[in-house]
Amino acid sequence: MLISNDLLFLTEIQASFDAGKIASLIVVEGGHSIDDRLSVLRLYYELGVRYMTLTHSCNQPWVDASPIDEDETAVKRNLTDFGVKVVLEMNRLGMLVDISHVSAGVMHHVLDVTRAPVIFSHSSSYAIFAHHRNAKDDVLSRLRQNGGIIMVNFYSFFIAGADATIDDVIKHLNHIKEVAGVDYVGIGGDYDGVELQPVGLEDVSKYPDLFDKLAEPGHGYEPWTPEELKKLAGLNLLRVMRQVE
Repeated sequence: MLISNDLLFLTEIQASFDAGKIASLIVVEGGHSIDDRLSVLRLYYELGVRYMTLTHSCNQPWVDASPIDEDETAVKRNLTDFGVKVVLEMNRLGMLVDISHVSAGVMHHVLDVTRAPVIFSHSSSYAIFAHHRNAKDDVLSRLRQNGGIIMVNFYSFFIAGADATIDDVIKHLNHIKEVAGVDYVGIGGDYDGVELQPVGLEDVSKYPDLFDKLAEPGHGYEPWTPEELKKLAGLNLLRVMRQVE
């Protein structure tokens, strides 16, 4: 029954795209929302939730959030035994495990135990800009084996600071493409959740500008092909969704 529903769900996404409509997934951002109960997680799935971010901006009893990486005195637990059960139950249901907002240790722990590809719904590259919300290269390199995806966040303070520009976002995209591969990168703008966007990417109307710049020669990086841009724009995420379910 769950497989049938999920296949219908993916079909509806493709149908919406083909019709020029906008489709949006239902997400739970922050594992605190399941109240430490797998039964609540299952209920969310039945109600249509198709991915959950394990933490938000603070630790949960069973998983560490990214700010812990800035606290040298903190005791890091990564995932507890219950946290592992949450990940495996999400795998069983066919729910995407979202590891944006989690600590670096949790990123690796999830990749160690998950039986399905993971997503970063809105994170960027730590090597380009050292913020605890971004993923380091040792994590990015594991995405290829896992089959997951990291979708680049456009929040200026995760990209380059207050003076971030569209070119800084391109640096993140190109670095992730180089380290993880073009099949494991996407767009996770986060326009509904931040107060400052890079110059040149102030709203979704600027997406064509981003894709045009990625495709142009002469910017110091290999131009993205039309096939690669299609993957970036959404095909990579649809591939992950099919694999997860």
